[in-house]
Amino acid sequence: MSRRLIAVTALVLTAAALTACSGATAPEKTGASDDSGSASDFGLVADGTLTVATEGTYRPFSFHADGGTGDLTGYDVEIIEAVAEKLDLEVTFQETQWDAIFAGLDAGRFDVIANQVTINDEREAEYLFSTPYTVSPGVIVVAEDDDSITSFDDLKGKKTAQSLTSNWNELATESGATVEPVEGWAQAVTLLKQGRVDATINDKLTFLDYETTDGPTGLKIAAETEEAGQQAFVFTKDKQALVDAVDAALEELRADGTLAEISDKYFGADVTE
Repeated sequence: MSRRLIAVTALVLTAAALTACSGATAPEKTGASDDSGSASDFGLVADGTLTVATEGTYRPFSFHADGGTGDLTGYDVEIIEAVAEKLDLEVTFQETQWDAIFAGLDAGRFDVIANQVTINDEREAEYLFSTPYTVSPGVIVVAEDDDSITSFDDLKGKKTAQSLTSNWNELATESGATVEPVEGWAQAVTLLKQGRVDATINDKLTFLDYETTDGPTGLKIAAETEEAGQQAFVFTKDKQALVDAVDAALEELRADGTLAEISDKYFGADVTE
């Protein structure tokens, strides 16, 4: 256990001791206790079980193997499982639709959301976030033999395939491109491969997953945005001790190469920083 993780658990233990001295009755522990100093010993989560909300239908982040009939797996699933192992916690997943996932967190039905939630100002006002475990810029994707586009400025006068409801549509328009409306990524790359559009803009993770799953695809990244989206685990505001423990575990997993290994498995690259 790292010195940082020991410090986190020590803080929690100190708080518990102060509460006992004030005359309050401490909640009764359930489950085994072996004085090992694990996170579960200090009441970070009930009964030593981390309850995790995830969609279960969001490939490659959270999905069922074997065409939907197998075990729950995915990038986010493996990372939160690795975190729980560092903290000596059991994990139980509650598969929840995106539209209901924050309401379930607010209602206390689970401890954390692990579902590629992007950090933004609006969410930070309401929730606590772990340190990011995914960092992904936007990218221009073109045919691998096309060298005419190397920056967003080069999109002026070009045709891109974009979903009209996405942020990437706005970026394409601002860059001077003519937008061919599509329903999503699959249709966009089909038009690109057919030569009916010059490019498409999307999240880098989407392209890396496509290249890893279906490659070689005959496509390449021509340029990236300067700013990148950051995704992290989400907690309610009363879970600061748990957030600190998760952050310490993530730091260890980054240092020992586990995060990079899981990332490479799903994306063929390290997207964790």
